[in-house]
Amino acid sequence: MTAMGVLLVYAGALTALAGLVAILKPLRFLRIRTRRAGGLVLAMGLGVGLVGAALPARVQRSPGSLLIDRFMPEYHFNEVHSIRIQAPPDTIFRSIRAVTPAEVRWLRTLYWIRSLPARIGGTTSRTSPEPEPILDPEPDSGTVILGEEPGRELLFGLIGQFSKLAGGARPRIEGPQQFLAFHHPDQIKATMGFWLRDEGGGWWRLTTETRVLALDPSTRRKFSAYWRVIYPGSSLLRRTFLAAVKRRAEAAS
Repeated sequence: MTAMGVLLVYAGALTALAGLVAILKPLRFLRIRTRRAGGLVLAMGLGVGLVGAALPARVQRSPGSLLIDRFMPEYHFNEVHSIRIQAPPDTIFRSIRAVTPAEVRWLRTLYWIRSLPARIGGTTSRTSPEPEPILDPEPDSGTVILGEEPGRELLFGLIGQFSKLAGGARPRIEGPQQFLAFHHPDQIKATMGFWLRDEGGGWWRLTTETRVLALDPSTRRKFSAYWRVIYPGSSLLRRTFLAAVKRRAEAAS
């Protein structure tokens, strides 16, 4: 459902853009020959995009044995990415926790885009990442390490109010049990896990998965639209983060 929603949102946006341009100047090569036709294309694009944003997000379940399955067996949204790295497992996990924003391509641009909802809403927010490591747990900001198996697996958790995801205060989370017990409306719970698979010859497959659970129906509907709009940037961010981990780990080894 996520893929279909993202496809409809961006197909609608491109169609609406073509219609808007055609209102200013008909696009004969697209067979939009009149401004009236451009208006119809604009309306159609907006409709398709709204349908994509409004598609319901169903609960997904994972009965696996990883840490992420124990702490978030049910979720509404997720994405998975992986990369091959030739370095010892302990070096890879040290690199995960040491990568800084300067090492991740496009990070500052993507942070700025992600902050737009808060900026438009008049909320004061941080528009660029701090120079410290990206995955630095901050209990006061709702971020905590939920579990770790050295050299094998690492799991982070985050709790945040949907309307303040791009900036603003988050509840303090002391540890894994508080994360599990947290169930407040207008909030989301997210986990970001990392784990390794031995591929032989000194090569390891590092996989990361992000899962998000919306804690009430209203938040789920709002976050569905938000997730489908930011998904391409979110995917790019995770891929470039993994590439930074690979560079750091292989250089260290």
